[in-house]
Amino acid sequence: MVYKNLMRLIAYTLLSLLAYGQLVAEQPKDWQLGFQKSASKSMSDIVLFHDYMLLPIITAITVFVLFLVIYACIKFRATKNKIASQTSHNTTIEIVWTLVPCLILIIMAVPSFKVLYSQDKVPPADVTVKAIGYQWYWGYEYPDENIIFDSYMIEDKDLKANQPRLLSVDNEVVVPVNKNIKVLITANDVLHAWALPSFGVKRDAVPGRINETWFKADRTGTFYGQCSELCGIKHAFMPITVRVVTDEEYKKWLLEAKEKFAKEIIEKDYKVVKKFKEKDLR
Repeated sequence: MVYKNLMRLIAYTLLSLLAYGQLVAEQPKDWQLGFQKSASKSMSDIVLFHDYMLLPIITAITVFVLFLVIYACIKFRATKNKIASQTSHNTTIEIVWTLVPCLILIIMAVPSFKVLYSQDKVPPADVTVKAIGYQWYWGYEYPDENIIFDSYMIEDKDLKANQPRLLSVDNEVVVPVNKNIKVLITANDVLHAWALPSFGVKRDAVPGRINETWFKADRTGTFYGQCSELCGIKHAFMPITVRVVTDEEYKKWLLEAKEKFAKEIIEKDYKVVKKFKEKDLR
């Protein structure tokens, strides 16, 4: 009776923690157990595959193995078995424990390949964004719009109300909702990784190479990610912030961004040209 009550308590506790993780997962939270709330079909497919395929199989295997261990400890304990069994093998059992894992892997592979294929097949893009990893910030380009800017983490002393620590940036990536967004990803120095959990996106940023991925946000909002490849002492200070807006808001942002970042480009180019001229004069 005590054993059953203990098992019920453990089960209720685990279920409560999992449910809590799902409820608070709009953005990363302390002690979060579940995924962040999905904001794209790709991430929804990943969550479904995890919750309704992987978790049941993992739970069943764990319970089965635990049962076998407990059963073996009780049945074959030394006090009940003065003479050890001399059994060398069992052909039937060996066939079963070979075929069953193969069958489980095949069952898992079919939906897994479907999810992977949907992520790797990039549809025609409505908006293209290029993400460039630097030590330790991200640079972004909108090739079709001639927009270029850098995105740095906002330090603690400069944070405003409702801006999450270590995730907020000075210049956000802005994209329209329900549009195919193609992301070209590379790096300028060392390996980085551009990752956004809510969109089910993670791609390595490799110097001298361009990887690509895509997402289609199905709701507006601000979504956070981070560099997910160890890249140096400030690896933890390379957040990624993507703001998904309506078409009207995106068009308005484009007009403002073209003016704002065009000025920055001109100023940067001027400084570079001036620097080279000073070197030539010397």
